[in-house]
Amino acid sequence: MQIEFSALDLPASGAVVFLVEKDKELSGLAAEADKAAGGALTKAMKSSRFTGDSGQSLQVVAPSGIAAERVLLLGAGDLSKVSELDVVEMGGSAAAALLGSGSDTATIIAEGLDAVALGEGALLRSYRFDKYRTKEPEAKKPTLKKVVVATADAKASDAFAGRKAVADGVFLTRDLVSEPGNTLHPESFAERIQELSAEGIDVEVLGEAEMAKLGMGSLLAVGQGSEKESKLAIMRWNGADKDDQPIAFVGKGVTFDTGGISLKPGEGMDMMKWDMGGAGTVVGLMKALAGRKAKVNAVGIVGLVENMPSGNAQRPGDVVTSMSGQTIEVLNTDAEGRLVLADALWYCQDRYKPKFMIDLATLTGAMIISLGHEHAGIFTDSDEIAEGLAKAGADTGDKVWRMPLHKNYDKLIDCPTADMKNIGGRGAGSITAAQFLKRFTNEVPWCHIDIAGTVWSDKDLPLSEKGGTGYGVRLLDKFVADNHEG
Repeated sequence: MQIEFSALDLPASGAVVFLVEKDKELSGLAAEADKAAGGALTKAMKSSRFTGDSGQSLQVVAPSGIAAERVLLLGAGDLSKVSELDVVEMGGSAAAALLGSGSDTATIIAEGLDAVALGEGALLRSYRFDKYRTKEPEAKKPTLKKVVVATADAKASDAFAGRKAVADGVFLTRDLVSEPGNTLHPESFAERIQELSAEGIDVEVLGEAEMAKLGMGSLLAVGQGSEKESKLAIMRWNGADKDDQPIAFVGKGVTFDTGGISLKPGEGMDMMKWDMGGAGTVVGLMKALAGRKAKVNAVGIVGLVENMPSGNAQRPGDVVTSMSGQTIEVLNTDAEGRLVLADALWYCQDRYKPKFMIDLATLTGAMIISLGHEHAGIFTDSDEIAEGLAKAGADTGDKVWRMPLHKNYDKLIDCPTADMKNIGGRGAGSITAAQFLKRFTNEVPWCHIDIAGTVWSDKDLPLSEKGGTGYGVRLLDKFVADNHEG
């Protein structure tokens, strides 16, 4: 989708979008257009249930007197209470309503509202993953190619550049999460990551031989049942002084998760192509930071494995030795993401000595039971990180909810056979998984984000259609921008 900005005026073609305040008469250019059309827009509003309430929309063929071909009236609610996120979602609503309308251009009239936010929302909502649709009827394909935001803000176009860079990162994450397991596996994922070198990101990829030398027995055990070689990909963006301590993001990249020998039920297993969602978010975030030239040094590390059953797969009851030297009894091979992150986190803190580490993972089904699909769960001992993420989540719509950590939960993964076991029992599954990860942080400030319920959506959302959401890229980019730049 192409996003442009123009002077504040009515368009001569395409669709025009007017944002209408709740229970108010049309004003500004909307009133001017209505007058030219002999009050036809007011009549359409009165003859329907459209009141301008947030979320409402009314689309009409443009009446005589209006040069555009169609008019979309979009409810803005009470403008005195509108947040920036509300405006972003208005832009998304406009795009969603007009994507398949037949118009190839839409002009959003941004009177009294943030034009950049409207453009951002329209761009985010325009994404669709149709790479493998070879016989889609023309009538179902989107027609909208360009959104123009008409505004009095002469600096809107320049200000939008940073938002577009972040949206590009979101789109990369959505692409990765949407790819099927037969095309996105550890080796091809690593190749996609290497393409980021064109963005100014330093990329390094470790294979199984290098990881074995480092003692990454925990990560390697997960992928040993697959024919695809496991990888560890490291991305570095150096946007600040070379001596500045970096911040770090670590992602779980299980490109397909059968559960291994502890095989998952067949129904719904196809969705396990997105069990690499944490890694997808880290990769998208690194692209976003580089794209907008963020003034920060950042490291992104993703462990890429495929969890498959075979004659060489790890077994329940196996004991593996992690890079940290700690041993783990694997009681369930479907609790594999934490095994991948254990070595990735230890490698991260050991090599880069970061200010903090944030890991992201589609780690537990228990997280969905706890929070559904509205919030991701965050686990941290740092109030500063928790508060920063909560604010960034509220600002971007990538919502988070803080969950507890406590020594009594940690005891649940103690084990008589090894230093720990990889599951803690039926209760508090998400918490014991986080406690497991904490044992590999070596006291570096750390936060775990369980995105199991937010990486994919079975319904259309304000800023994405059904499918990969790109959750976490805008959240973490905002967190970095607000707290760790300059």
